Amino acid sequence: MGLIRITKQFSFETGHALYGYDGKCKNVHGHSYKLAVTVIGEPIRDTKNVKLGMVIDFGDLKKIVKQEVVDVFDHATVFNQNTPHVELAKELEERDHNVILVDYQPTSENMIQDFATKIKSRLPHHIKLFSLRLQETETSYAEWYASDNA
Repeated sequence: MGLIRITKQFSFETGHALYGYDGKCKNVHGHSYKLAVTVIGEPIRDTKNVKLGMVIDFGDLKKIVKQEVVDVFDHATVFNQNTPHVELAKELEERDHNVILVDYQPTSENMIQDFATKIKSRLPHHIKLFSLRLQETETSYAEWYASDNA
């Protein structure tokens, strides 16, 4: 049997601001992100395995992505920890807001690389992350492919 790719889609709401940016995105704003996670592997052939015929149970993939990305970033505000936004982050945290400080500019491009690292680290050894697609708006998205990052 050959390799099969399966995809699971997720959505979450996240705010962010791009410090030093020369456009509107320097202001705190939010997006309704859509994340498509595609993994690749051989379907299970062991007839005694309850997951016979699956590359990975969609529920197992969902658990990984929810724990590493969705539950962390949903309804949070993301700031680069190396910018003056840290002061705003402290104030928001004091007001019981969910704030995430990252060591990168929180663009879709950087977030998707962060997500890829987190998801890859949790996948079973026989399953590989094939690609991610992070849609920021109806017409804009970033894509990550394992083949581009070997």
